[in-house]
Amino acid sequence: MRLWTGGVRGGAVRGSGTGRRWWRAPVLRSLRSRLIITFTLVALTSTVLVSVFTYALVRNQLLEPAQDAALNHVREVLAYQASPELLRTPDGPPDDTLEDLAQELRAGSNGSVLMTFEDEVRVMDRFGPADVPPELAALAETDIGFQRVQQPDGPWVVIGTRVHVPSAASQTGMPSPLRVYVFISLNEQQQELDRLEQTFTRTGAAAVGCALVIGAVLAASVLKPVRRFRDAARRLGLGHLDTRVEVRGGDELADLAHTFNESAVALQRAVEELRRMEANARRFAADVSHELRTPLTAMTAVSDVLEEESERLPPDTQTAARLVASETRRLHRLVEDLLEISRLDAGVSALSPDDVAVGEALRECLRARGWTDRVDIDAPAELRARVDPRRFDVIVANLVGNALRHGAPPVTVTARAAEDADLEITVRDHGPGIPSGMLTDVFERFVKADSSRGGAGGSGLGLAIALANASLHGGGIEARNDGGAVFTVRLPAGPADPS
Repeated sequence: MRLWTGGVRGGAVRGSGTGRRWWRAPVLRSLRSRLIITFTLVALTSTVLVSVFTYALVRNQLLEPAQDAALNHVREVLAYQASPELLRTPDGPPDDTLEDLAQELRAGSNGSVLMTFEDEVRVMDRFGPADVPPELAALAETDIGFQRVQQPDGPWVVIGTRVHVPSAASQTGMPSPLRVYVFISLNEQQQELDRLEQTFTRTGAAAVGCALVIGAVLAASVLKPVRRFRDAARRLGLGHLDTRVEVRGGDELADLAHTFNESAVALQRAVEELRRMEANARRFAADVSHELRTPLTAMTAVSDVLEEESERLPPDTQTAARLVASETRRLHRLVEDLLEISRLDAGVSALSPDDVAVGEALRECLRARGWTDRVDIDAPAELRARVDPRRFDVIVANLVGNALRHGAPPVTVTARAAEDADLEITVRDHGPGIPSGMLTDVFERFVKADSSRGGAGGSGLGLAIALANASLHGGGIEARNDGGAVFTVRLPAGPADPS
């Protein structure tokens, strides 16, 4: 295992906005992925740390004894084989004597020896002066030392020293011109380290694989209750209020399951109570409207007679008779609207679709209510649609009636075949329009804007009934301002299933 160090240019990573958001990657948004990755990283980090420390310890145990043994061997050979008489000769020891000394230094190590005398190479095997590290050459001038070097064929340890001549004046002796360098191969130790490195690599890969498997199993076991809560919450959202989570064990997830079930019970009770109250309110409105229908019919007939005969009555009585007739008709419309809303809320309203000539249906709607001279119609004669004639009449009547009551002339009704909807009806008036704050609420029940739009007030149910009938067809209505109030009805070709 060889460790390399290097630098990273500071701006490359620090300035990257993407680097700061690596944790927002889609794969890391999954809790399962994060658990598996975290578990694997912990296992990998632990394995790497143990491997590095173990490798360093074993490396020292392998290399240091070899280096110490070689160093001691060189010391002993030089101490007993280097003759002081030979070292004092001006020309140095003879070549055969140095070769014998080199042979002694090679013994037991299969190393390579380099000897120089007065900077002259006297013995050289395979390494020359250029292979001696400068730091070691400087150290060898005063002491014996060693240094590990990397050669093309592997690692070597180089031991270098300057041979000293014993002297009574110096405890360490006098330095001689003879310098000795011994190169000893560490290939055997490096092979042991390579085998150890391969073992650590295989062990690390196996540990990472086991960590992935164990992390996946643990993530599945941890996330299984989470998935149960998710499914239960989804079922609650879909309206299955009897959904409960099975309580298992006594840990925090079990406490969460208890809390979830208690909340679900409370929610079910609250919703059931609201549904009961809503059903009672609808039934009350329907019952009251039904009970009022018969007497109101009679009252309407009487008030109509009074209005017809009002010309013969005194002025004050005449005004009262006309007011009673107008309010009776308004009350009658309110009761009819309440009955229609009750039927729509109860889900008993059904479509009876038929092939209808749109232009003729619009003119018949206006003719039946006496609005022909007050509303302009623009509809192609060939335009036809499959709609429920009665409900289509209700939609148009409510929108046109709203425009006549609250808008200003001219009121126009335009029909055309649209690209994204088979039928598009637009009702436009030229009044003050809808207040901007009410554009989203104008289809709510009993919502009125009389104070800002003027005119006689209605029941506040007409637009809600129109939207409900359009929705029953599978369509919708949009409201906007464009020189007045503009309502656009879009109906698809085939009516939606009312269920």
